[in-house]
Amino acid sequence: MKQVVQNYKSGELAVLDVPVPGCKPGGVLVRTAYSLISTGTELMKVSEAGMSMLGKARSRPDQVAKVMQSVATNGVPATYRKVMGKLDSYTPLGYSLCGVVEQVGAGVDDVKAGDLVACAGNEHALHAELNWVPKNLYTPVPDGLAPRHAAFGTVGSIAMQGVRQGEPQLGEVALVIGLGLIGQLVVQLLTAAGVRVVGADPDPTRCELAERLGAAACGDPASTAVEAAVAELTDGHGVDQVFLAAGGGSNQPVELAARLARDRGRVVDIGKCRLDLPWNAYYEKELDVRFSRSYGPGRYDPAYELEGRDYPIGYVRWTERRNLACFLDLLARGSVDVEPLVSHVADFDDAVETYQSLKDGDLKAVAVLFRYPEQAEEQGESAAPEVSVPEVRRSGKASNSARTAKTPVRLAFVGAGNYATSMLLPHLAQREGVELSTVVTTTALSAANAQRKFGFAEATTDLDAVLGDKSIDAVFVVTRHSSHAELTRQALLAGKTVFVEKPLALTEDELAGVLAAVEESGNDRLQVGFNRRFAPLLQEARKRFGARTGPASLRYLVNAGKLQHGSWYLQQGAEGSRFAGEGGHFIDTASWLLDADPVSVYATAAPGNEDLQVVLRYPDGSTATISYVTTGAAGFPKETLDLIADGRVLRLDDFVRASVYSDGTVGRKQWVSSRLPKARDKGQNAELAAFIKAVRTGGPMPVPLESLVATTSATLAVQAGLAGGAPVTLARAR
Repeated sequence: MKQVVQNYKSGELAVLDVPVPGCKPGGVLVRTAYSLISTGTELMKVSEAGMSMLGKARSRPDQVAKVMQSVATNGVPATYRKVMGKLDSYTPLGYSLCGVVEQVGAGVDDVKAGDLVACAGNEHALHAELNWVPKNLYTPVPDGLAPRHAAFGTVGSIAMQGVRQGEPQLGEVALVIGLGLIGQLVVQLLTAAGVRVVGADPDPTRCELAERLGAAACGDPASTAVEAAVAELTDGHGVDQVFLAAGGGSNQPVELAARLARDRGRVVDIGKCRLDLPWNAYYEKELDVRFSRSYGPGRYDPAYELEGRDYPIGYVRWTERRNLACFLDLLARGSVDVEPLVSHVADFDDAVETYQSLKDGDLKAVAVLFRYPEQAEEQGESAAPEVSVPEVRRSGKASNSARTAKTPVRLAFVGAGNYATSMLLPHLAQREGVELSTVVTTTALSAANAQRKFGFAEATTDLDAVLGDKSIDAVFVVTRHSSHAELTRQALLAGKTVFVEKPLALTEDELAGVLAAVEESGNDRLQVGFNRRFAPLLQEARKRFGARTGPASLRYLVNAGKLQHGSWYLQQGAEGSRFAGEGGHFIDTASWLLDADPVSVYATAAPGNEDLQVVLRYPDGSTATISYVTTGAAGFPKETLDLIADGRVLRLDDFVRASVYSDGTVGRKQWVSSRLPKARDKGQNAELAAFIKAVRTGGPMPVPLESLVATTSATLAVQAGLAGGAPVTLARAR
């Protein structure tokens, strides 16, 4: 199996192949679904490992004291060998996960194989595919709670134990200093307990997040905002409790705590911060300073943790395991919400790169999860969802062959709405060697209008007449989204080459139906209207950018804007979501630029599912982030794109301007489009030219069918991801 490890001497991080742990009595063997990176504790350990030996000594004076004691006892040579041997070895990372019981050890009767459990412990809930977990360090996950949320169980228990140490009462006011992962959870737990909360953190983003999650007010501890909020909420008396959830070497947190606590208030240390208590301030208020020890009673007690000896509930109400179960219950009932804390979900195989990005500051996160895809495949609804990308099968029947050159390409249009009449037909009507044969619409008037404006030979409402006309070479499907898949299926079975505007399908069943038609007929002559990859400006920019050797990062901002009242796009029940309708454009563009199909999709949405963040992951580790927003300023460009790899950056500004930056001199441009085009060219004309050429010559279609299917599956996976709240693996059909 694989496990994340670190060499504390060199700082090296690695994902190693290690033996599978045995299932010992008194515990269970758990296959991990998600494990959580503690962006505080673990990153501190990772950062310390990268220090010099002197830096390590300064950061861990407690360990230096032990070394000096060993020197006194064992001498320098023996101590040196012992210390170097310990430092120059791999140590595990991780202590909070959710997974599925694979095997039950003797003496365990509260869970069975296949049960979902949350696990704790820096020796048992590791970033590894399999972990043996003793009885008192796991608890069953309540029905309906997502595994990615249950993976927060340990850090939730740490926050909960800190809150319990503060003994909050209904109506009190508390100050939380430090709004990282633990601080954000403390805010929510206090709010759930009926306590009004003021937060302090220098990061305004974290302050805003805490306020969204229930804090009454938050601000920079160096400003007057926090002090003013405390004065207002407490009538100038000061807060009842202060929770120190900050880290670092500053003494500011304990000084702020003394200044803002009430007389005989309580100060609870949860994080690892400097504790140079100002004696006068703490003495004069007779402040009660308390420490919160990790997940709760039982921590560091081998009899409890390893031997499974529980403490009687009459004497110890809240143990490690009871805290863990309580936190999961709060999550399941919606009293605490961890989803807004999830900044990033990374595949377990990308663990080293993820840690490095966190350490370097490239990835700024409150919480990061590792996802284990093998577990997702096995668990179905209980784990992260999966969308199967259908396999493209073709029968032995021959698909369309090359046409004779003596006749023009004869086209039929099914649908003649705004897009067809403004973006497609004007180009085709002027193209030599093309004959607009028949237009089919549901209303006679629209067909007649299209015939008059663009010169169709015939106008009709009879689709069967078009499909049965052997002289028609290709059919354009440009109707409302809900009919695309069925019309495409019928046209393929009729032997026509098909151009269907996006989307190809709105459901997996619809997509399967199209592919069944391909297999049955042997006709794979299909193009979906993903035109942006054909845009001349983007084509030139890609050429200038050149081939890449390493993974790329792509960012695509789509300022979609608000829909007009009455738009049929708003009929989501019948026509699918807005992103389902046009999101394929942006996924296809990203996949074309990255020259691959995505392997996983993660999507999150603002309330109402209108503003989306979609993260696509590709086989080589490349990622594409699509921000699809409707709440931006109307005057801002609709589409901006950045592709970053190998010391180069490709920038596209709304198909008006493009540039490529090369490594070297800061700000040096390798290439920039020489002039602004007269109008945005998003590639429709070039796409149509490529399609007509394929029809005329019988050559390959402009985009492989497998790519069209992959893009459609990824678009559908966005909705599945929003519904499930987890990344969706795009599993290729076998």
